[in-house]
Amino acid sequence: MAISRSAALISHRPHYHGSGAVSFSTRGEYGVRLMVQLGRRYGSGPASLGEIALAEDLPRPYLEQLVVSLRQAGLVVSTRGARGGYELARPPEQISMSAVLRALEGPIVPMICAGEDPESARLCDRSARCTVNYLWVRIRDAITDALASMTLADLLPPRAVGGVEGGGPAVGRRAAPSGPPTAVAASLAPTAGPPS
Repeated sequence: MAISRSAALISHRPHYHGSGAVSFSTRGEYGVRLMVQLGRRYGSGPASLGEIALAEDLPRPYLEQLVVSLRQAGLVVSTRGARGGYELARPPEQISMSAVLRALEGPIVPMICAGEDPESARLCDRSARCTVNYLWVRIRDAITDALASMTLADLLPPRAVGGVEGGGPAVGRRAAPSGPPTAVAASLAPTAGPPS
């Protein structure tokens, strides 16, 4: 029996890593997936990158590059030896997604003039007469606020008592808000307008 073209397309996950106006690279995507795997194993000792690469279907050499940045940021620690590997440096509840993505991607800057450093506005030759910068700063702030409000624990599946994933009462995870995601939209809502 032949498989239809649409069925074949549905069976494979597309490799989309963002190409829109505001996107994160594969460093951000793969690094977050790596951190989620370490979060799932938190308290169980070091995990090898080979295990994580297999579980997430990611290239191990790329994970080796990412873990260097995460270790330098103080988010993971390594253990050498036969039973060595990587583990979180602190509990998932204490690791903000802002810290994770900044370690992997660098500063969150939608436009060159909207960096968190006040000097960034001077990098654009239009900054003295431009009011559009206000939009880029609001977008940056909405993204950074959303990332700062989430921890790694928010991305972990609930655990039943005893550390088994799946049903049962959630441990170490905030309840997800109900209804449509409006936090970013609300933070972009018009206010008094651009500074004069």
